[in-house]
Amino acid sequence: MWGLEHAFERARASGRAEDDTRLRIFFVLALFATAFLTLAFGATRAAMFSGLRHADGLAPIAGAARADLTDRNGQMLAADLLHYGLYIDPREIWDTAETRAALARTLPELDHRRLERALRGERRVFVMGALTPEQRARVHELGLSGVSFEPEERRVYPLGSTAAHLLGFADTGGEGLTGAEAALNEEIRQAAARGATVPLSIDLRVQAALEDELNTAAREFSAKGAVGIVTNVHTGEILGMASYPTYDPNKPGAASDDAKLNRAAASVFEMGSTFKAFTVAIGLDAGVATPSSTFDAREPYKLGYRTIHDFHAARKILTLVEVFQHSSNIGTAKLAVAIGPQRLSQYFTNLGLTSTAKVELIESARPLTPKKWDEDAVASTSFGHGMNVSPLSLVIAYDTLMNGGLLKPLTIRKLPPGQAPEGRRVMSERTSAQMLQIMRANVTGGSGKSANVPGLSVGGKTGTGEKYDPAIRGYNHQRQVSSFAAAFPTEGAIEDDRYMVLILMDEPRGTAKSFGLSTGGAVAAPVAGQVISRIAPFLGVQRKASLVPEGAASPFAGEY
Repeated sequence: MWGLEHAFERARASGRAEDDTRLRIFFVLALFATAFLTLAFGATRAAMFSGLRHADGLAPIAGAARADLTDRNGQMLAADLLHYGLYIDPREIWDTAETRAALARTLPELDHRRLERALRGERRVFVMGALTPEQRARVHELGLSGVSFEPEERRVYPLGSTAAHLLGFADTGGEGLTGAEAALNEEIRQAAARGATVPLSIDLRVQAALEDELNTAAREFSAKGAVGIVTNVHTGEILGMASYPTYDPNKPGAASDDAKLNRAAASVFEMGSTFKAFTVAIGLDAGVATPSSTFDAREPYKLGYRTIHDFHAARKILTLVEVFQHSSNIGTAKLAVAIGPQRLSQYFTNLGLTSTAKVELIESARPLTPKKWDEDAVASTSFGHGMNVSPLSLVIAYDTLMNGGLLKPLTIRKLPPGQAPEGRRVMSERTSAQMLQIMRANVTGGSGKSANVPGLSVGGKTGTGEKYDPAIRGYNHQRQVSSFAAAFPTEGAIEDDRYMVLILMDEPRGTAKSFGLSTGGAVAAPVAGQVISRIAPFLGVQRKASLVPEGAASPFAGEY
């Protein structure tokens, strides 16, 4: 710089103006060249060494507050899509009547009272949100002065009510409120920043079949509510979860609280005879009984101040397998007394039945358990009375019976292939194998006959729990919770692929098709069989010609 300044002085001293001008032009060019080289270097460095390659070469998606949710096969379940907010500035409107008529004609769903307030106001105000690009284009083509738009992200559920209770919904600020949207809120936000998606555990094909069969049956039997769940017993992945009635998460404000209630997670029920599977398994695992042990069910069983009856009395001595097949309250209660209060309650705790279901969903409800585990509580809970649990809690315990005796949490996340939680051992593999055989026997020759599917080795247990009615201070025989807990396939090694299906109907009413019965064997077991028949191909479960329905008796006989 010192040399350049002296060059200017020498040029002026020599009296040659052109030298002075050339030097100054050269100086300006040098400054601009230096600036451009600096910017070029910075841009090159940012492009090549900014670290974006470590994020799969993708910059964050502008305005995407929440990542897309997909099913386990990549099918879209939820997404943030660009919508528009409609604004009106009455100060810029030329013809108020024309604007009012044009908007009402183009947007029939527009709140006319809000529009009128905006037109009579004195400042620019928001009038309507969530306009699609097509709706915006139609309004824009009207050429109305004073009408403008602002872009906004909106959470969209393209399949409407499908998997609504599992997905949940988010508010306009991008915060998850229920279902997976709330349970995985931070994970969904972080994935959006990376431009990634969040795959859930459900299989859309399984979900659709489950919802179709459940909703059809719930309407047929005029049920107050219904629940359907399908899980992989080894991984704990929820492959399908449905609650009836349902709603559209695109319009949660239009749905009732009853429709938005996730009955699978947030409701608790007395499950009735489905609990007998736990009592039988505990008896086997604790060494109190074997499949051939006998129990006298010829007369009602008197225990303390109460007398226990069988719904369809066999009036004979039953083996443990027959106790299960006939769903004998008498035989189950006698087995429970032999197990003892302390041991039975500890097993129930180990099976996860006395705590909130282990799953990501924040709606998961706490069970209602006996305050005191005496003989009366033991007898009641052994066949599903005096204890209320959520359907998800029941599923966790059943998964344990079917997967080799390991208690594992449920999950709504898709797990990597071959990955499964280790679990905590609750029962032996031998007990688990015996229970699969006993459950299969119940479908081929017991209370679960109506769930049998040709070619598939389905096993399971029916359940019918009467609801407590405060008005009569006792159980109401007309209000029942009817269910069926199924396993398939029951054959094969313990480590083979296996799935659990639960169908529950809340206060169903019998029809001519069910011979007037509303029990688990009449209204829930047939639905489970139909669901299994439809989803087996999606899960890779092959039918076998050797597995055919057995027995010709009424499929509903002997069930409670």
